[in-house]
Amino acid sequence: MEWRITENHVTYPDALSFMEDRVGKIFKKESPQTVWLLEHPPLYTAGTSADKEDLIDPDRFPVYDAGRGGQYTYHGPGQRVAYVMIDLNQYDKDVRKFVYNLEEWIIRTLAKFNVKGERREGRVGIWIDRGNGREDKIAAIGVRVRKWITFHGIAINLDPDLSHFEGIVPCGINQHGVTSLVDLGLCVSMEDLDVAMKETFYEVFDPVSS
Repeated sequence: MEWRITENHVTYPDALSFMEDRVGKIFKKESPQTVWLLEHPPLYTAGTSADKEDLIDPDRFPVYDAGRGGQYTYHGPGQRVAYVMIDLNQYDKDVRKFVYNLEEWIIRTLAKFNVKGERREGRVGIWIDRGNGREDKIAAIGVRVRKWITFHGIAINLDPDLSHFEGIVPCGINQHGVTSLVDLGLCVSMEDLDVAMKETFYEVFDPVSS
């Protein structure tokens, strides 16, 4: 398994290009399975289920067709994006199980900082119960699978500008908000988050198989 961490902001077209190339090479056994940790400049992405009406402010940031499942998502500085390119032939050949494992990865990562992330029936991503009936999303998930090789992945909000989410209806859900680790009052660095993500990844995805 190769772990890549890119310090500079990666444009979305560059990320798509890399993933396309790497997925093809993983299928041909020419490259190792890869987890790529990065940040994007401010942008919106549209999944295959995106509703145009959910793009509230189309002129605010660039908008890209992602090719992944899901709806509209914001990416930007202060958000850790993890693109997961693994061969499900070496794990469970089950896309739903893969998505469940991505959720579990996020939940266990957040638990390292004493944050309780939760799944919600019918809502993709990981949610925080803020009390008094308020629930905020802290992490997004969007995946694509080609010949059982995965790409795209997850995004955890460390300290993004939460007002940037106002240009879309995140994942088509407008009755709930968005939060981040810093918004929850935690002083966490990107390096801290990366360490936690790497540790918990191997708790969820069997390293013996990779």
